[in-house]
Amino acid sequence: MSSGTIRGLGTLLVAVAFIGLALWVFSPRRKSEFDDATLLPFKDDPQAIKQVEQEQASRSKKNV
Repeated sequence: MSSGTIRGLGTLLVAVAFIGLALWVFSPRRKSEFDDATLLPFKDDPQAIKQVEQEQASRSKKNV
């Protein structure tokens, strides 16, 4: 195998991994998990969680 072939296979592997990761991240099935994860920094502050949830609700109403 030449170095060009190895580089080409490496590029192909990275491209496939990138596409797979993008599909996983933007999958509608994962939305609820990521919404829960956005609240982790505010776990100790119930008032902040309430505010973030209100902002998310207002954004989802605007997008509909």
